[in-house]
Amino acid sequence: MSASALADAYYAKSLELLAASREKNAAALAALAPIIGRSIAAGGVLHTFGSGHSEMIAREIIGRAGGLMPVTGLFDPGYGFSENVVGYGTRLAQRHDHHYGLRPGETIIVISNSGKNASPIEVALYAKQKGLTVVGLTSFAMSTTAKTVHPGGKNLHAIADYTLDNLGVSGDAITEVTPGQFAGPTSTFIGCTLLNLLMLAVLEWLRDNGHPLPLVRSQNLPGGMEVNIELSQKYRTRLSKLIG
Repeated sequence: MSASALADAYYAKSLELLAASREKNAAALAALAPIIGRSIAAGGVLHTFGSGHSEMIAREIIGRAGGLMPVTGLFDPGYGFSENVVGYGTRLAQRHDHHYGLRPGETIIVISNSGKNASPIEVALYAKQKGLTVVGLTSFAMSTTAKTVHPGGKNLHAIADYTLDNLGVSGDAITEVTPGQFAGPTSTFIGCTLLNLLMLAVLEWLRDNGHPLPLVRSQNLPGGMEVNIELSQKYRTRLSKLIG
């Protein structure tokens, strides 16, 4: 027991949501593993995008020790401040496509807790036009109720081919600290876990189907840096860096 009753309440509820989200998303994770696995086995990469705070979740599986090397991010140099400027997300997608390529048969994971903001919706729409499988990581409770600001009228869950639900509540925070005021968000904690569950499912598919495992090694372990440099050469034109 901690010294904080609020922290205890948040911890208990978060664990319940984590277990429930794993169960709810099990079918989608199982369906996505071979889709992403086949793409990677054919030399493709996995793309991620998150605007604002959601970019932290997108970065969780990029260059991650113990994760897949062929994962690249579509980054917003404005850190989400323009995410509701119509057309901005399309330009971000076009720039990423120009530099690193969005190729048919690949997959992009678009992360938006609310599912209503213009940039993630436009990135998802652009990727679909390019022939990618689009995965939306969102709070289904919010994406199905919050009115989108995009003129197309659809929220992220209605555009995505597959949806991963973080089971977040409206406003994200789950712990009431004073009447009507809440703290303790869950979208990052659960979102990152769902992505790591997906990465493990993809790795299992690759292993069981006899494909090499393009794993990132920890550079703090002997030989890790050398292994990563050699492996990264295969993807040197596909892995993004932040473009100013």
